[in-house]
Amino acid sequence: MTDNDAVRIELTGKNVLVTGGSMGIGYAAAEACLAAGADVVISSRTDTTLREAREKLQSAYPDRTVAAVAGDASVEADVERLFSTCAHRGELHGVVHAAGIYGPIGKITQVEPAEWLDAVRANLFGSFLVARAACNAMRETGGGRIVLLSGGGASSPLPNYTAYACAKVATVRLVESVAQEMAEYGIEINALAPGFVATRLHEQTLRAGRERSDALYDSTVERLRSGAVPASIAGRASAFLVSDGASGITGKFVAAPYDGWSAWPNHLEELRGKDLFTLRRIVPTDRGLSWQ
Repeated sequence: MTDNDAVRIELTGKNVLVTGGSMGIGYAAAEACLAAGADVVISSRTDTTLREAREKLQSAYPDRTVAAVAGDASVEADVERLFSTCAHRGELHGVVHAAGIYGPIGKITQVEPAEWLDAVRANLFGSFLVARAACNAMRETGGGRIVLLSGGGASSPLPNYTAYACAKVATVRLVESVAQEMAEYGIEINALAPGFVATRLHEQTLRAGRERSDALYDSTVERLRSGAVPASIAGRASAFLVSDGASGITGKFVAAPYDGWSAWPNHLEELRGKDLFTLRRIVPTDRGLSWQ
């Protein structure tokens, strides 16, 4: 597999927006974009941690511009205000949407319907709002690149986390569909799975306990003990996917730790012509069976 750490990512002169940028994967994405030469706007719901993150990033990259705008990515008015702020700072070249929550944990018979819907709203509707606003902004300026964080539950079932899983798998289909809708405007969009990163989401699993988290409780404890995937891996993948180096890659579901994404520019024709790195229905003939 290609060494993704060795690839040079170039974002000099670019403006990038990162939601969920005050901590975890969002912070790592903002840091990677700054390291590649971009100016960055970060956003999150909590103003205090957002200000602290901005100050830390600005201190680490004094020659770049770091701005912060508090807001909830699942609230339309907040998203409009966020993108309006970005517009005043110049052309928007890239967007990384990393904001998200787990929501209720437990079997379908245990979770509260309102909490379930709230989690879908935060994760899926938030992705829709951010992608929609980004597309509107980028259509006016000749294109751009968008990354929506997907991950857990998008590629396989995630029992006891149905709200999160349903929202994340729907985010991948959103990406695949928007990629086709926006191709004529020079807008490219991809979904990114970060792998098991030690973020605050896993604290929810530990608080919920084994009874509600079921099998994921023990695997979470073990993976936190043995070593999770560094957030920087997803951060660099995000920075790459919003850079010109990823031009031609769109509508794909990228696993940051595993997919050798830095080599994808060498395989653009294969990526365009096949359903690689997408979600598709499996029929019997796909598995060598002839009964249908």
